[in-house]
Amino acid sequence: MAHTSVDEHAALIRSLVALPTTTETVDLWSALGRVTVAPILSPVDLPLFRNSQMDGFAVRSAEVSAGTSLPIVGEVAASPGEPAPLEPGTTVRIMTGAMVPAGADAVIPVEDTTVVGGTVTIHRARSLGEYVRDRGSDTREGDELLPAGLRLASRHLAVLAAAGIARVEVRTRLRAVVISTGAELTRPEHGVAILPGQIYDSNSVALDAAARAAGADVTHALFNGNDESSELRGAMLVASSDADLILTSGGISMGEHEVVRDFLGEIGGAIGHIAMQPGGPQATGTFAGVPIVSFPGNPVSTQISFEVFVAPILREYAGLPAAVRVSRELTVDVRSIPGKRQFLRGRTVGGGRVEPVAGPSSHLVAGMAASDVLIDVPETTTELKAGDTVETIEL
Repeated sequence: MAHTSVDEHAALIRSLVALPTTTETVDLWSALGRVTVAPILSPVDLPLFRNSQMDGFAVRSAEVSAGTSLPIVGEVAASPGEPAPLEPGTTVRIMTGAMVPAGADAVIPVEDTTVVGGTVTIHRARSLGEYVRDRGSDTREGDELLPAGLRLASRHLAVLAAAGIARVEVRTRLRAVVISTGAELTRPEHGVAILPGQIYDSNSVALDAAARAAGADVTHALFNGNDESSELRGAMLVASSDADLILTSGGISMGEHEVVRDFLGEIGGAIGHIAMQPGGPQATGTFAGVPIVSFPGNPVSTQISFEVFVAPILREYAGLPAAVRVSRELTVDVRSIPGKRQFLRGRTVGGGRVEPVAGPSSHLVAGMAASDVLIDVPETTTELKAGDTVETIEL
């Protein structure tokens, strides 16, 4: 796999992680961010019944004009039960959302009335239908509420709940496990001092969040902080029992104590170098039937490797749209390494332009955080001028 191209390695990972698309039914409380499988039709009219848009008085519009006084003969609250029909020459108090009684065809808002004792005087007449929400005025039974292929947001869940739909069929999420390795790593903990030679583990946090954002269900985020092969094997056993994909960071370079590289070598995995910067070292394998995709340990390399190689697969599996690619003009000159496809961190600026952020080094996590796109520089390109057009991938 030495000096494999980015596209070739991406194809290898896609073939390794090839899974049949499946569906499942979940309740509304678990449906946020999930993608619908088929159009969802309304089983009811919405609103379910004719109701009041305002707090006020239900009237027969033909009976009222400015200065009309009517006796108040009852009250209709927003509660179960059907109110009695409105008798001619009378009115009832009505609350917002309450069922409008038969015979009434308009609502006079409270602010347009004066009440003295049991009589209301109307200062401004309303016409037929004013402040009355008719049954089915929002949607009719059998109408499409939501289309297939929609990522469910809170507003979509609201209309499903309003229509009495408690469960929805969605695309199944790929189950991923994240394993971060490195004896120098320690988990960030509030109030705990870091020791000399240690660094905080950001990769497990980044991969967990990135995988979830791409539509995966991260079942575990594990940590192998002592570079012991037995501990890594134990983590792999846990991961393979509850995952469709295992993602690891660190431990695949050519030096000593590369625990992931050694493990993958034992199980017949592929370890090598990709013609890419950052993220040159890459590895893959299969353990207990579960594919493993291994990234280098430098934080920026890990994040960019995920975006390039794994995020497109997770998004496609979950039914999410691919990352947006937009051609933009460079604000400055850029030089690139011959024979390597470079993914520079970039920040979009006005007028459809993009500027590089920080340098190409794989440890510049603050520069990564300040970016909103990756600038994709082909391996055949060594120099770009300000004003040249480049392809960017939105983060």
